[in-house]
Amino acid sequence: MWYTCSMKLTVLMDNNTLIDRYFYGEPAVSYLIETEGEKVLFDTGYSGAFIMNARKLDMDLLDIDYLVLSHGHIDHTGGLEPLLKLFMEKSLRASADKPELIAHPSVFSRKFFHKGPEIGSLVQKDSLLPFFTMKLSKKPVVLSKNLLFLGEIDRKNSFESRVPVGKTMREGTAVDDFVPDDSALVYTSGEGLVIITGCSHSGICNIIAAAQKATGIKRIADIIGGFHLLDPPEEQLEETAAYLDKAGPKTLHACHCTDLQSKIRLSAVSDLKEVGSGLVLEYSDR
Repeated sequence: MWYTCSMKLTVLMDNNTLIDRYFYGEPAVSYLIETEGEKVLFDTGYSGAFIMNARKLDMDLLDIDYLVLSHGHIDHTGGLEPLLKLFMEKSLRASADKPELIAHPSVFSRKFFHKGPEIGSLVQKDSLLPFFTMKLSKKPVVLSKNLLFLGEIDRKNSFESRVPVGKTMREGTAVDDFVPDDSALVYTSGEGLVIITGCSHSGICNIIAAAQKATGIKRIADIIGGFHLLDPPEEQLEETAAYLDKAGPKTLHACHCTDLQSKIRLSAVSDLKEVGSGLVLEYSDR
């Protein structure tokens, strides 16, 4: 059974920054989630800028309990190296419990654009093990009573996740990468589910279905994150809008890899809000 409690989500990194809030922005994602005494860092952006934003917000990243990676692309894992430097400095001063890294087993697979540059994580598993315990799982992972990592997302919708994002290596062979490691978090609030995504390469509607199935709850309070709608085919955008209209989320915080055309279309079916580095969202248990 899932119980309700409060949750605070701080946007440490997004493509945009909020007006008159002097934070750094880059085409990337990083959120700090605080709930039930747990601190969860969700993605690390492209650089160390998320750490600088955390400092501006007087937030300590050295006492996180979990690091969750939504998937392995560099705009979500590029900040791992500066984060490791931060943890290395801490370990030189005093011993401490290791946070747990949660992700899909394919998160550290090589990713690249055909014969072009690497677009996957430049920091690999062996470099992380001195600083993190690790749970790489295709199955859902419980982080707290109300916060759940969804694991591998079933891809059932015919209009989503049909175009590969470059290539990945599988058993020594380069194959089309449909980003099987793409996952998300779901939190159960008093008003319904809060779904937290990175890029939604697995399909935002597929993610909604996975969150509802995992929790047994249909009502959706909010969805925040990238929807991977960048100049999408008209059919995909219309099907997505129709799906969201039926699902009825109270609020949408579509950001990162969601273009203006798509935001305008989705705003016709839900209350779409602005997102930027420095945004703080709170979800009540009542």
